[in-house]
Amino acid sequence: MWHFSTSAIAPYSTNFLLVPIPECPGPVCSPPGKAIKIVVLGASSVGKTALVVRFLTKRFIGDYEANTGSLYSRQFTLDGEEISLQVQDTPYVALEENSEVIVCQEQVNRSIYWADGFVCVYSITDHASYRIIRPLYQHIRKIHPNANIPLLLLGNKGDLLRARQVSPDEGEQLAGELGGSYSEVSARENFDSVNDAFQQLCQLVGRVGGGGSGPSVGPSANANANAGACSSICVEKRRGLHLARPKSPNMQDLKRRLKQALSSKSRSATAPAPANNI
Repeated sequence: MWHFSTSAIAPYSTNFLLVPIPECPGPVCSPPGKAIKIVVLGASSVGKTALVVRFLTKRFIGDYEANTGSLYSRQFTLDGEEISLQVQDTPYVALEENSEVIVCQEQVNRSIYWADGFVCVYSITDHASYRIIRPLYQHIRKIHPNANIPLLLLGNKGDLLRARQVSPDEGEQLAGELGGSYSEVSARENFDSVNDAFQQLCQLVGRVGGGGSGPSVGPSANANANAGACSSICVEKRRGLHLARPKSPNMQDLKRRLKQALSSKSRSATAPAPANNI
């Protein structure tokens, strides 16, 4: 069983580095340690990217570019062992009109197939986003029919209580039905609750045996590659599928997005009020 130690938590507050998932450098690739792979899923505008950035950087920025499905990675120590934590942000999923059938981009399917642990996010201010979770879980089950699925259900925007449409009891009930853990959080106001929830999922992934040896390269571009080339460390070879690798942003990309958001807020705050025409 894996446990986060105090020394493992400390790096979250200092010396944070957001790095792209490394490409396999050659025919033999045997980096040390293990990889925990988590995918974040949910409807549009529920705060998936805000939660990922809050967890990884402790920062909150409310305005983001349209999600492009970025893959983030960071290193930390877990029980004295170096771990690569990989968090896959994803485009939104939706329901077909007048049905309970999930509509999603192929990248979402690839990410579900790749992941060891799953974060399903809804907004407590949007009951439609909550209604998506059950069919989304069923969709995950179609891709992993026989797996023990480590699942974290997050009700985000817990600071907007006056606009609440989903009660905490509904969240608890659904998490129990799906066999996962539940937390109501606010990416805007509370880092600790977000951090604790993600850590709990990482521990659960460890308990059920998730986490492969060495940093994974994400959903791989060539599932039929020679088994001798990096073995399972650098290539995902599951049932012969061809899994394309998602985009991996570097630190400059994150800085650019944060700068754009801050600049937009600054312009809004300093813009003169329109004159009244009488």
